[in-house]
Amino acid sequence: MTHFWASSGHLLLDREPGGGLKVTDDFLKAYLARPELLPPEEACAAERALHARLMDAPQRDVSQAELGAILDADARENWRFMLGWRDRLLAAPTLEAAYAGIIRQGVSGIPPLFLDQLAHVILRAALDEVGDPFVVRAAECLFRPQRVTHHENTILLADAEMIEGHEADRHASPLLAMLGGPAATALDILKTANADQYWQRSDGFDMVLDLGGTPSGRAALGQALRHWLRQIHGFDVAIEPLDKVKDADWRWFVGLDAQATTIGNALWKGQAVDEEALSRVLALYTMTLPEDVPVLPAAKGRPIYLIMAMSPDKVLRLKPQNLVTGLPLAAREMAN
Repeated sequence: MTHFWASSGHLLLDREPGGGLKVTDDFLKAYLARPELLPPEEACAAERALHARLMDAPQRDVSQAELGAILDADARENWRFMLGWRDRLLAAPTLEAAYAGIIRQGVSGIPPLFLDQLAHVILRAALDEVGDPFVVRAAECLFRPQRVTHHENTILLADAEMIEGHEADRHASPLLAMLGGPAATALDILKTANADQYWQRSDGFDMVLDLGGTPSGRAALGQALRHWLRQIHGFDVAIEPLDKVKDADWRWFVGLDAQATTIGNALWKGQAVDEEALSRVLALYTMTLPEDVPVLPAAKGRPIYLIMAMSPDKVLRLKPQNLVTGLPLAAREMAN
C-alpha cells in the first residue's frame, strides 16, 4: 500500500467490514481543533468549558443551556452548526452513507469546505489500493479547484490555491514577472519520468495534471471517478473518455460541475450551444452501469454521458456530489 494524502484524516477513521469508513472520536477532535472552533483569547468561560468537554468526549450530548451560556452570538451559531454536522455524521452507519444522505437532503447552508473535506477522505479510502499516481493526482480535482491553462496544444490543470500563491510571488518580484510564461509551467507537470515523486508530495498539491499527456490525464480522471462511484454506491462502472460526440442521444447526462450542467441542459433541450461555451468543455465520457443495477426507464439501454467544463475565468470546480444524485438509479440502496 502506498502512503499519500495524510492530510485527509483517513488515519483517524476506522473501517467497517465492508470497507466503509467509521467516524471516531479522533476524527471529531480534528474538527474541534479547527481555527473556527478553537476558543479565541476573548472567548467566554462557557465556550472554553464546552470546547474542553468535547475534546474529552467528542460524542457527548450538549444541552441547549450549554449553548445558550455562550455570550458571543457568532460563536453560538458556529457551535450549533458544528454539533448538527457531528450528529449527521454519527447518525449514518458509514461516512460514505452520511455524505450521500447530506447531499440528497440538500447542502444549503453547508460551507463547501466541509463537503470537500468529506470528499477528500472518502476518495482516500476509495484509492487505497491504487498505485497509479496519475489517477490519484486526477482525483485531487474532485475536492480542490483547478486553474486551467492551455499551453503548447495541451490542457494543464494546476491546483488553484498553488497558482494563486505563485502569481502573488510574481507580483511581488519584478524578476519573476519578467520571466513570463504561464504560472502552471513554473510547477512540475506530472510525467512518467517524475511520477514516483508524487507520493512524497501528495499533500503539497503542487504537481500539474496534463489532460492530454501520456498516460492520458482524461483517462486517469475517468478512473478516479470510477473509484469514487464504487466507494459511494458500492458497484463498479466503466467510464471511457471521448474525443467528441456526434449525433449523441443526450437523454441522460451528468454535469460534473455547474458549467457542464448548464451546457448539458441546453443539449438535452435540443438548444444550440454557442462556440464560447463549447470551447470550455474539457472532457466528455460515456459511463456504463453494471447490468444488474436497476435504472429508470428513461435511461434503460441508453448511454450516460459525463460532461466536464471550466468557468469563463478558467477554473474547474468539480462537484462529485452530482454523481450521488445525478445517476438514473431506480433504487438508491447504499452498499456502505
